[in-house]
Amino acid sequence: MIYSSVGFYALILGLTISFPIFFFSIKNFRENKILDSKIINFSFIQLLLVIISFFSLVMSFIFSDFSNETVFNNSHTTKPLFYKITGTWGNHEGSLLLWLLVLNLFIFVFLLKTRDLLKNYRILTVLFQQITIVGFFIFLIDSSNPFNHVFPTPNEGLGLNPILQDPALAIHPPILYLGYVGSSIIFSSVLSATSLNYISKTWATHFKNWVLISWIFLTLGILLGSIWAYYELGWGGFWFWDPVENVSLMPWLALTTLLHCVLVLEKRSTLVSWVIVLSISTFTLSMCGTFLVRSGILNSVHTFASDPERGLFILSFLFILVFISFFVFLVFHKSDKQEMISFSLLSKETSLLINNWIMMYFLSVVLIGTIYPIFLDVISSEQISVGPPFYHKLIIPFLIPFLIFMALGPQLKWIKSEFTEKTNLILFFIISFIMSYFIVKNFGNNLLINTILISSAIYLFFITVKDFLKKKKYNISQNLSHFGFSLFILSILFNNIFSSEIITNLKVGQTYVNEKVQIQFKDLKKFEEKNYVSFKGYFLITANQSIDELEPELRVYNQPNIITSEADIKTTLLSDKFITINTVQNEEYFNIRYQVKPFMLWIWISVLIISLGGITSLLKKKNS
Repeated sequence: MIYSSVGFYALILGLTISFPIFFFSIKNFRENKILDSKIINFSFIQLLLVIISFFSLVMSFIFSDFSNETVFNNSHTTKPLFYKITGTWGNHEGSLLLWLLVLNLFIFVFLLKTRDLLKNYRILTVLFQQITIVGFFIFLIDSSNPFNHVFPTPNEGLGLNPILQDPALAIHPPILYLGYVGSSIIFSSVLSATSLNYISKTWATHFKNWVLISWIFLTLGILLGSIWAYYELGWGGFWFWDPVENVSLMPWLALTTLLHCVLVLEKRSTLVSWVIVLSISTFTLSMCGTFLVRSGILNSVHTFASDPERGLFILSFLFILVFISFFVFLVFHKSDKQEMISFSLLSKETSLLINNWIMMYFLSVVLIGTIYPIFLDVISSEQISVGPPFYHKLIIPFLIPFLIFMALGPQLKWIKSEFTEKTNLILFFIISFIMSYFIVKNFGNNLLINTILISSAIYLFFITVKDFLKKKKYNISQNLSHFGFSLFILSILFNNIFSSEIITNLKVGQTYVNEKVQIQFKDLKKFEEKNYVSFKGYFLITANQSIDELEPELRVYNQPNIITSEADIKTTLLSDKFITINTVQNEEYFNIRYQVKPFMLWIWISVLIISLGGITSLLKKKNS
């Protein structure tokens, strides 16, 4: 009870601190002095109060304080301590409190790290960030209070959704939020710089670090979510175009495009408009994702809320922020003559610009596929789902030129370039095409498109390896990310081509046999755990002269009363053997789903390599 009271009053005081921050910021803005230390001090106090509020909620979960409505709805005495703690942000109210914490953390770090930059730029960034912070304070206190009381105090809680009780998902939200909320400081910084006409090469160097931080965390957050969905939900794949997956992918696409535009701005003082619009778009997409998930409009296994009033608040708040941002853009942004510089067709700028447009096309496809079913439901009450075929048909053809320009771009120079290695580049592509043809020819449909697509990915792979061998140290971060992306695409393509799946119903003791594999259902055993009952199946898989024992589970949780299917996966360097078990109603039979998923491990490794490229760039010294 005491923790909830402390947490709530800390929130109230945190909101109150916004007023002196606004006051001293506006006062200091008009004075020709250094940044008033009161602004930093009050920002620190506000951050400290939010930290106190957040850890008050954590303590409420640890001690199972069921007088707190959030704890009552999302915890249980039998839940392990680790999941009690992580359950703090595994719900609507707690996740938004974590958002607020990161918002305050970022602006405080910004103030500490920008002492050498223009005072008024720092102050305006604080003011724009405070608008977002105040909005989240009001949202939490008014309609999403994590410290509401339940009276009389229940003896037991309702528990957390069992599929959310997982190590990967426990750390997935904080990392993802660091990426999402990182876009807020990008948003505030670009509006501030635009208002003051402060956008320059020097500013771009500073700004790039914030873009990289947000991009790295968002990439790693998506990776963790994808891994969790792979083994916990029994999907047997890395991506299923689930709406909640899509709302995290869209800001990532915008952020990736923004990162490349900032690189051009840093080198050539151009693409300023792109940088401004993409910064606004990235933050808008992050907020839109919050609105869609929190409103209940999108239904998914890992949404937290179904309250349209909450969604309406976020949507209204988002409209205010978008209005402010475009007002700043239209009133204060003046096209510089340098933006009108014509690019040579053979230049690094042109290559980046073409791929930027392709990335925007990818973003548009994902956006349409995600929101079209919503609008159709509103207009005609017809409910449809947009699945993988839609995205694959629209994205795959444009992925080919995207990969080619990704390979060629780093070989070009700024302003104007000439191919000095024409022979090598052509030879690499011919070799790539021949290799792809022999890989694909024995595997059925879409021979031409798969051959060209794989050859494009292999081509990018060869080019990045060549650049590594040349020891271009100043490009190591770029080479790492591009190498990782080529490996990522190749792994996905090979996974898609060589995957196999068997779905059958078996009783204990029965065996499924075809010309390639034998699946023997040997036994089923029951185990009593602390907060669930496990029914573990024992399977013997015989294929290609190898024998594997796999043990998938059915878990029956007592609070809440829910059944989950836990996949068992045997991972090797080249493939995953993946099996799930589910009950068949009113029968002795069990539904068995067995899959062989090639190169799954390399999908995860490739994303880590992509992230490593960003980390390397972030840590690289200025004189590198």
